[in-house]
Amino acid sequence: MRLVHLLRAVTVELDLRGAEFAARNGLHPTDLRALIRLLDADRAGTAVTPGRLGEALRLNSAGVTALVDRLERLGLVRRDRDRRDRRRVLLTVTPEAVELGWSFFGPLIGQLVEVAGEFTPDELDAVRRYLTAVLARATGG
Repeated sequence: MRLVHLLRAVTVELDLRGAEFAARNGLHPTDLRALIRLLDADRAGTAVTPGRLGEALRLNSAGVTALVDRLERLGLVRRDRDRRDRRRVLLTVTPEAVELGWSFFGPLIGQLVEVAGEFTPDELDAVRRYLTAVLARATGG
């Protein structure tokens, strides 16, 4: 249980950092969650449609439209037509969104990477396996 409580404490702290970032930049917490999903998808080379974003964030169509409209107005997200299927819209984070995120979270990410350097590859693999399993359970997998 100590590990579960520690994971909860880390989650709360990261959530507080996210809330601070959102408040500083005039974002709703859901806006931040959307940006994170889009950044993760971009890093993985996965295309994201508004429908997929809505599923990931558990938002209805109207909520996704309002969310994407807000992020687009702020210059953080772009709507692009899919080149293979012009009927489909794909969402992309802008370089400005990436820069904004790094300006706030970059130092923390650097510290986390530094801490990871204090562990052996086998220890990091165990942490990775644990967190992957926790994520799967948390998302119903």
